[in-house]
Amino acid sequence: MKESKKCIIVDDEPAAHYVLANYIKQNPQLELVFQGYNGIEAMDYLRENKVDLMFLDINMPEISGMELLKIIPTHPKTILTTAYSEFALESYDYGVIDYLLKPIYFPRFLKAIDRFFATENVKIKEEEVAVNSVSVKVDGYFIDIELDHLLFAQSFGNYVKLHTTKRTYLASITTTEFEKCLPEKFIRIHKSYIVAVDKIEEVEKDFVIIKKEKLPIGITYKRELFDRLKK
Repeated sequence: MKESKKCIIVDDEPAAHYVLANYIKQNPQLELVFQGYNGIEAMDYLRENKVDLMFLDINMPEISGMELLKIIPTHPKTILTTAYSEFALESYDYGVIDYLLKPIYFPRFLKAIDRFFATENVKIKEEEVAVNSVSVKVDGYFIDIELDHLLFAQSFGNYVKLHTTKRTYLASITTTEFEKCLPEKFIRIHKSYIVAVDKIEEVEKDFVIIKKEKLPIGITYKRELFDRLKK
């Protein structure tokens, strides 16, 4: 059985919580993990917890639903719930997947949930297309670098030195351009270095070691690197 999707409700009206919680309980693919009554509670919860879907009211005191979406740079997929329709168009600028007008009826709720799972299926299909190699220009010819063998990339002016388990290549591409071609298992640790996370053998305060090579950690990238290594 597939893992259920974690949902939260953010609404200042207890009646809305009662309706949505009841609807969610009738769908075994959803799990209600939090109920908040204002934007502050929602922000505090989202900072510490991973959520798949948020049911968010627009008209709330202190911080409205739209303001909450603006404040949180990366928020869960969101279904707006409101008694007013004037924000419908603006809401889609923030990645909102549906807009439910109160009173919310069960068939309309189910349609919104179907739309949510449709976006999840697209995400799964995209993740299944794994990036196994990157094509770069070396000595005037394009070659494929197998990413499983790539240890780290080193900036070299308008070129990048690609250190692999087999040999080193000098590719005609900038570090920034090369970084855009890489999947998530690679991370920039310095303005001049991108490394394969799974190839890191040791981590010190200011450097990492890969195949006896000491690679510096830039202060700008340190926090992201350490956060990634904790996962």
